Formats: sequence, C-alpha cells, structure tokens
Amino acid sequence: MTGRKAVLTRLGLGVMGYPMAKNLRAGLGPDKTLLVCDVNADALTRFQFETAGQGPVNVVQNGFEAAQAANTVITMLPGSDAVKAVYLDAHTGILAGAVAAAATASSPDPKLIMECGTIENDTILAVASATATASAAQLGNTLTFVDAPVSGGPMGAQAGTLTFMVGCVPSVSAQIFPIAKAYLAHMGLADGIFLCGAVGAGTAFKIINNYLSAITSLAASEALNIGVKAGLDPALLTDVINASGGQCWVTSKSNPVPGVQANVPSSRGYEGGFRIELCAKVLGMGSRLARDVGARTVLDEPTLGAFKEAMADERYRGKDARVVYKWLNESEGGKGE
Repeated sequence: MTGRKAVLTRLGLGVMGYPMAKNLRAGLGPDKTLLVCDVNADALTRFQFETAGQGPVNVVQNGFEAAQAANTVITMLPGSDAVKAVYLDAHTGILAGAVAAAATASSPDPKLIMECGTIENDTILAVASATATASAAQLGNTLTFVDAPVSGGPMGAQAGTLTFMVGCVPSVSAQIFPIAKAYLAHMGLADGIFLCGAVGAGTAFKIINNYLSAITSLAASEALNIGVKAGLDPALLTDVINASGGQCWVTSKSNPVPGVQANVPSSRGYEGGFRIELCAKVLGMGSRLARDVGARTVLDEPTLGAFKEAMADERYRGKDARVVYKWLNESEGGKGE
C-alpha cells in the first residue's frame, strides 16, 4: 500500500467532505496523486482550483475507476444505500474495480479501502464480508477493508482535528492500522485516531459517541434556556458550567446560545453544523444498538421526540442540531434569541 496514488472517493465535498479532502491533499505532498469523485461537478472544479499547486488532483467517475487506479480508497458516504452501491455494484463498485485491476497485473497490489461515514453496522459488516471473500478468492488476500467513522463536525474537518474510530480485521491490524492512521492523520489529530477493535467496532464506538452527543445537545440547551429565561447572562453561565460539573463538549465547543461563542453554528443562524436530521438519525442508530445488545436506555426516546418535534417546524428544519435551544426558547412563548 505504498503506491504512488491515494484516492478519496465520493467524499461528498460538502460541509464535512470538502475540508477533509483539502487537508488530505495538502498533507499527501506533491508526489502523490489525489483522485476525487463527486456528483457535484461545480464542487470538483472548485476543489481543483483551490488545491492547485499542492499536487495532482484528477477526477474519476466511480468507485470502479478509483480502485483500478489507486492503492488506497477513502470514502465518506451518506448512508447504507450509497455504501452498498459504491462498494458492491458489479459494474461501478470498488470491489469490482479492485478485481479488474488485479486481472491485468502480474501480481495484485495491496489495496486499502476505508469508509468514514456513520453507517449502519449490518452494512459495514456486509461490505467487510464481501471484501474478505473477493480478497481471498481473486486478490491473493491483498485487499483490506476498515471502517473509520469520524467525529468532530464541520469545525473539526476544517481545522484538521477530527477523531477517527477504526475497526480492522484483527489478523492484519498490526500491519494495516499504521497505514490507515498515516492517511487519517492528515485530516485529524494523530492522538485522536483509535484502533477500536474488529471491523464494525469503529462504527459502534461512533454510534455510542453520537448517542451521548445528541442527548447532551438537548440537555445543555435545556439548562442554558432555563438560565436565559431566568434573566442570567448566558456567557457567564457558560463559563461557570465549563468550570464545573456540567461541562460538556456542547457547552465548551459548540454552545447553542447565539453570540456566546464565535464561529459556531448558533452564531451563524445554526448553519454549517451537524444537521438535526443527521443527529436524530444517529441517535436512532444508538437506540437500535442498545436493543440489539440488551442495554436498557431511558433518555433516547424523549430526546428523539424533541428532535422530531423541532424538525417538524420549518424554522428549525435542516439546521445544526443545537437549534433545539432556539426551539425550546421560542416554543415556551419567550422572547427568541
């Protein structure tokens, strides 16, 4: 997996994907070619313009072309259907491309393929199984799939401070994880890239993290709204909370009260963050995981109910999840922020 090319396939080049791709291009150095694929032609053109001079950036049409040309494929896809299509399609998929590349080589090059989205675990395991089967039968065990979901949101993507939770086949993790980490370190903190266990473990870690984050988003919003309704200074209240037992990521890094912190979604009209719809989705994934493993939960259903009520109102729909503060503040009939 030391070939000259690395590829970022269908990263999305959106709120998360675009800055991740830019950080990867900057980190790879000019001797490696970055291949990009996206359905948005304007985003591809803009990306090539903004990364000019850092090294080659070429466009591929699908996962098949990516896996043929590159020894490392990194995807960040929006859901299970997209993952299945990009990886498993017999004509345009990554696995088919890897097999086709091996058929024309004297010996197959080792290839690493990584999915960084938050995807249902059964889909991750299905792709892992298909990869293992193809690798053993047609690729001389040279193809490895890992799940490496990401946490840190758009701000972390822009700053290159994301956390990655990696799942890898245990028998090869000692060899594969350092290679995966070297690529992921261009997009995240080196000490924030964790080998969590076998394939699927990274996804489980991410789901549990997002489960907690979703609930604390509502809890922090409720607490701060109480303070605002009581006439307290939300900035000072935030400082006290962050120096006390109530401190959490939401209060310290993405405060839901507009104006308390600069350059966070709440101070930009709740734009450019982790959309409430996605937050509700991963909270639901956490609830399903809890049921699957027999873990009792108490807070997920009322939190999901709050998100659903907020999402039903066009004023909050499509906004950063911390818009639940605004929903609380306004739904009580108080003066909105």
